[in-house]
Amino acid sequence: MKRRVVVTGIGCVTPIGTGTDIFWNNIKNGVCGIDEITRFDTTDFVTKIAGEVKDFNASDFMDKKEAKRMDRFTQYAVAASKMAMEDSNIDTDNIDKNRFGVIVGSGIGGIETLEEQHKRLLEKGPKRVSPFFVPMMITNMAAGQISIMCGAKGPNTSVVTACASSTHAIGDAFKAIQRGDAEIMISGGAESPITPLAVAGFCTMKAMSTRNDDPKTASRPFDKDRDGFVMGEGSGMLVLEELEHALARNAKIYAELVGYGLTADAYHMTAPAEGGEGAARAMEMAINDAGLKIEDVDYINAHGTSTPLNDKNESLAIKSLFKDHAYDLAVSSTKSMTGHLLGAAGAVEAIICSLAINEGYLPPTMNMENQDPELDLDYVVGKGRQKDIKCALTNSLGFGGHNGTLAFKKYE
Repeated sequence: MKRRVVVTGIGCVTPIGTGTDIFWNNIKNGVCGIDEITRFDTTDFVTKIAGEVKDFNASDFMDKKEAKRMDRFTQYAVAASKMAMEDSNIDTDNIDKNRFGVIVGSGIGGIETLEEQHKRLLEKGPKRVSPFFVPMMITNMAAGQISIMCGAKGPNTSVVTACASSTHAIGDAFKAIQRGDAEIMISGGAESPITPLAVAGFCTMKAMSTRNDDPKTASRPFDKDRDGFVMGEGSGMLVLEELEHALARNAKIYAELVGYGLTADAYHMTAPAEGGEGAARAMEMAINDAGLKIEDVDYINAHGTSTPLNDKNESLAIKSLFKDHAYDLAVSSTKSMTGHLLGAAGAVEAIICSLAINEGYLPPTMNMENQDPELDLDYVVGKGRQKDIKCALTNSLGFGGHNGTLAFKKYE
């Protein structure tokens, strides 16, 4: 019999708020965190907007000296993990640290540090490059720093699968508990990609929205006039715990994580497979792993990037797998509010699924002013609504054809 895994703690740093309460209230109220980029001069950039984190102060979560030795993405990860651990109310002095692990996903890790130190190399020479450059930049350092902070000595890895990174991280952590390698895992993702080089790279790919004159409505998943994704940043972290371990300490349980699917398109570097067939197989795999039927799924938090190809093919994937039931379930893209947090997106959206199940509330898709006639599902347009959610899926689909799906269920 498979060991059961539940979500007992949540922490987040996002463009619409740091801390679960403000974040969730803003999701329910359709608040958008996208605005003009303030980190650097965007005069020469085609895209001038992003979802920046606005209310974060690293010294609220760590010593200032420690913070200076972390890239911004690691600061976000550590802060979100601290909030998740506090929320879970785990007494770390009374657990087996060898069975307490960390798995964190990030798409591009410490790119801000890389850019800063490369500039220093060119302007001031090799002796002026920081001795902390390498440990600040490397993507695995988020998981490393969290384990140091918590004393977590169990499984500890890092996942890099582009925009599917944190979904795969959470899935891998789920499996680590399920197979008996750990009792508790902190898992999620972190990203801080709002830098000149990263933004320029996505601009020249023509992947991002250029709706600079109206940032709040630039991310418009499933809308006929969508013109690209809007970059976001932040971190989402969950405490996953083996059920009996959680019950023994009378833990609060948000939801049960019951299934994980991961597939490859084997198709194209950046474009999804025709008809979303890889995404459909990931969803099917997660449902089968959970021992559920397709009719059990009430809600899908879509990858929903607001790009022409993703939204069309993901909708086709849902229809191809769910058939008639596709029209009975709800689908929404919360990237319309947060922007696309790249490698951290899946974790933030896993948090949304857990909170949606816990509260019985379907979060909305904002900015759908002119629904694409090809896209005809229930996208929870403009306003969320109350609904008892027994099972929710969250999809993440990354460059390279990496697909990940997590299945969450109401704990009973």
